[in-house]
This record gives sequence, structure tokens and C-alpha cells, in this order.
Amino acid sequence: MAQTEEFRAEERNEMIDTLVALAWADARREIDPRVLEAMRQVPRHEFVPAALRYAAYRNRPLDIGSGQTISQPYIVALMSDLLQLEPDSRVLEIGTGCGYQAAVLAALAGEVYSIEIVHDLGVRAAETLQRLGTGVHTRIGDGYKGWPEAAPFDAIIVTAAPDHIPPALIDQLKPGGRMVIPVGTRHQELIVVTKNADGTTLSEDVVPVRFVPFTREPE
Repeated sequence: MAQTEEFRAEERNEMIDTLVALAWADARREIDPRVLEAMRQVPRHEFVPAALRYAAYRNRPLDIGSGQTISQPYIVALMSDLLQLEPDSRVLEIGTGCGYQAAVLAALAGEVYSIEIVHDLGVRAAETLQRLGTGVHTRIGDGYKGWPEAAPFDAIIVTAAPDHIPPALIDQLKPGGRMVIPVGTRHQELIVVTKNADGTTLSEDVVPVRFVPFTREPE
């Protein structure tokens, strides 16, 4: 068991080296060392199906069932970095998936709320997050509506691509807060939305991406 954990730790270290190299290759600024350390500590293999754990620390997305995927580690690092989280930040995640991104956020922020619309995924993710002691608040539901009773949030991250930015998420973002969200259908762009003090927003395109489509409850 100890040898297995040591091997996994070595794999995480190699993953971090890969992320640093990719960030420089993409001509981005250095990824926040806090993000890298969080990803060095969070056991990604605990969040993927047993049959795919051999590939847990490779820089590639993996199938987690129900037509959903866990994002490749570089995208997790990039999106976490773009949020510019502080230790006391309150964060909303739309699309819990397997729970890995939420666990990384929990290592960076004060409180994390995460919503998943696919029931089976949400239940499994909640169990894993609880077992690992992350303290993440989870819910099964339509992320398009956000989590109004827990709002406002310092940061919001969306891990599936809608064709537009949900208005409720803008409403639930604090002035000065940041949202990182992929937007688009056939062609998707990762966008950072910053909310101004007067409630208006500024949007910045970051990089082309490919995420699963944003799922909503039937009207």
C-alpha cells in the first residue's frame, strides 16, 4: 500500500512538471504555485473509474460515465489559475462531474459549492468528496439557476459549455468576482468574465476549448 501511494505521488509530481512545461509553451504567465501544490496533493486517481486509474495522471480527459468526462489536468490548472482564488474565497462550481475540480478548488478556497445535474455522477462525487474530507457542499440540480441561497460568490467556474452565459450566474457573482466558463457549441472559447462594481461585466477570451455540452432540466 505504501509503495502504491509513493508511486502515485511520483506520478503527481510528473504531472505537475508537465503542467509547468505546457504553461510556458502556451506563452501563459506562470501558473499560481498554490494551484500546482493543490494538484500535487489531490489524488486524481480517486476520482476516476478503477479501470482508468492507470491513466489518472496523464494529461488527457477521461470518461467518467453518463456521457461525461474529467478534464485533462492542464485545463483544471488553467481554469483554477484564472479564478485567482484567495484562501477565504467562496466558489460556485457548475458541473461537479467526478468531483476532482471541486477537490482542487477546496484546497485553494474557503468554501466550495458544487452542482451536478446527472444524478448518479453527483451522488458518486459527493461520496468521494466526503470520504476525502474536502468539505465541499454538493447538490443535484440544474446549474443554469446557480445556487441563489448560498450567493453571492467570489468566483464561479463552469465545467460544461452552454451557448450563452447563464444570467443567474452573473447575478450570483460578487462585484469584483470572476467567472471562468467555456461558451459555444461547435466552436467553444474559454472566457473569463469579471463583474464590475456597477453590475456590468467585462469578458476576455482565453483559449479555444472542447467541453461536453451544458445540460439543463426540461422546461
